[in-house]
Amino acid sequence: MTIKLMATHTILTMFALLMAAHFKSISSTNLPPKDDQDLRLAMEEMQKANYFTFVMLLNMFPLDPKFLVNVTFLMPNDRMLSKTVIPENAVSNFLHRHSIPSPLIFEHLLYIPTGSVLPSLMPEYLMNVSNGGGRRSFVLNNVKIISPNICTIGSSIRCHGIDGVLNPESNISLHTCSNTMVPVPPPPSLVAPPPLLPPPPPSPVPFFSSPEDDFPVTAPLPADSSQHISGSSKLSLGRKVLKSMATILVPLMIGVSI
Repeated sequence: MTIKLMATHTILTMFALLMAAHFKSISSTNLPPKDDQDLRLAMEEMQKANYFTFVMLLNMFPLDPKFLVNVTFLMPNDRMLSKTVIPENAVSNFLHRHSIPSPLIFEHLLYIPTGSVLPSLMPEYLMNVSNGGGRRSFVLNNVKIISPNICTIGSSIRCHGIDGVLNPESNISLHTCSNTMVPVPPPPSLVAPPPLLPPPPPSPVPFFSSPEDDFPVTAPLPADSSQHISGSSKLSLGRKVLKSMATILVPLMIGVSI
């Protein structure tokens, strides 16, 4: 009898240990990863601020890596969400549309000027910024931030309450955004050197002429020109003398012969 009781007790003990190990393995597989600490802290802050419906939507996608770090949630309150019909297959798009892929507190948002465009976690969905400079004058598309800085404990997740639900269709396209985007200048090391300037034009000719232009100077004659002139004059003079002598002597010689 004692042996049967001991055997029964041993079997029950082993069964209990096996069941405990089984439940422990199940609970460990269902636990979210440790890097979701910021998300869990943020959801606790959302619940304290009475954003229960938004927390419920996040719990439907607890392992979405885009929600774990570096994100800012834009949260409609429970009253707004109670008036919104969200199909089950559209919950993920709804959350991505209401998320900015960067942790931004409200004071950071106030630095963004009117006309700027913010991206969302939903591809090709953009939010146009209208910044009035006050706590209740910062508008994204069709919603206004009315409860800023609800999530501040975690290091990489921020959240703000908004007064409505973002329209599913954005009125801004990537094509329009690219056309209005100001190009960023390249770094100085990549800028080509400026082209060399052409040489300056020659100085203009003065309007007035120099005195030399009004009174031209005759070019000097060569050194042997005077000799050439004197020699030719002497030759012509000799010819005249001979001619005159011949004129006188010829009649004389004729008279003597007669």
